[in-house]
Amino acid sequence: MPYLGNPPHVQQEMLKSLGLKSHEELFAGVPQELRLMRNLELPPALTEMELSRHVGELAGRNQPAGHTVSFLGGGVYDHYIPAAVDALASRGEFLTAYTPYQAEASQGTLQVLWEYQTMIAELMGLDVSNATLYDGMSAVAEAALMATAVTKRRKVLVSQNVHPEILECLKTYLINTNIHLVPVPYREGQVDLEIIANLLDDQTACVIAQTPNFFGLVEALDKLAEMVHAVGGLLVASVDPISLGLLRPPGECGVDIAVGEGQGLGQPMNMGGPSLGLLATRKEFVRQMPGRLVGRTVDRRGNACYCLTLQTREQHIRREKATSNICTSEGLQATRAMLYLSLVGAEGLREVAELCAAKSHYLAERLAEVKGFRIRYQLPYFKEFVLECEAPADRVLARLAKRGIIGGVPLKRFFPQMENRILVAVTEKRTRAELDAYVKAITE
Repeated sequence: MPYLGNPPHVQQEMLKSLGLKSHEELFAGVPQELRLMRNLELPPALTEMELSRHVGELAGRNQPAGHTVSFLGGGVYDHYIPAAVDALASRGEFLTAYTPYQAEASQGTLQVLWEYQTMIAELMGLDVSNATLYDGMSAVAEAALMATAVTKRRKVLVSQNVHPEILECLKTYLINTNIHLVPVPYREGQVDLEIIANLLDDQTACVIAQTPNFFGLVEALDKLAEMVHAVGGLLVASVDPISLGLLRPPGECGVDIAVGEGQGLGQPMNMGGPSLGLLATRKEFVRQMPGRLVGRTVDRRGNACYCLTLQTREQHIRREKATSNICTSEGLQATRAMLYLSLVGAEGLREVAELCAAKSHYLAERLAEVKGFRIRYQLPYFKEFVLECEAPADRVLARLAKRGIIGGVPLKRFFPQMENRILVAVTEKRTRAELDAYVKAITE
């Protein structure tokens, strides 16, 4: 007899209320070949106290990245989060805030989102930002759709050194559209400008690039922008917002739509999510921008106030004219990003970026001295680099893990031919002692 979670007499009453005489009748619609036809192999029932202890023991086997020396990267990073971010974002008025459809009851939430938009637009060097998308991957896909809407063209070029999951997300978004996605091979880790030049034509809606790219290398956005603009297309760039403490804003490099993954802006790693997608663009494209936009105006007394604007672009109002199916925003994550940026400020962000760059270069230079290891790409990088090993990367990482060091991301996960390469990320949190311990472990 199947266990339905209730005593037998309760089960009988449930069956009776359904007009059934047996459990067999209840499951008659399930084909025999899909039935287990035996009891579940479960241990004896536990008391609440015993169960709590057992679950605690199982949870104790986990080793959170924050409790180790983590060099994980590839889109999610162990950046420092000021305590004030957690303290303020956990306040009830932020933590439980819902979509601010009623402006008169949501001025606080709307102001936070407006401040967030202002900071992201300034960070990207562009005119306007939306009130977030789901994550960095969907932001790239939405930017591609936006570019095709602006240009009325259907050809999208994307360099294959973007994050592999970005590429998969793009393919998923475009699979049932008439948009032609053209993945472009890279050369020595960077965008191949020669291949891009040969593929550009009057049907090209946009070129999509990432900088720093998946291998950590910095791309020449200004050259890409010049090339794509010459044929009337747009340049979409996915950027690491932390890198903008050092690198030129994408808007100054000719980028038309700048997107990015906002996890580094005050978001914990949290097993990969939730996060938020950043998107900023030029003001002439604002009516094709996906997601929500918060605007500032004045009330009849002349006081500043805030409201959602251009809502007709959203799925829930006028679906036939919607620019995308984005019908929500990562409001709490946007709040955390706004708090982070306001707390660290321009100088603080520059300091974080400088620390990431300096520490990653220090570690790379030390590792390059160890026999059997080398840095794969001798090109400018920000905080990530590819370490090539003579031994299989999995074996190297397993030995590092025994010393409490998460050595990085094995690139074989995304590229089967790269079984001897590790993507190593170094954030401002890593100390000199931790970097030296990594080198020592690798050497031994």
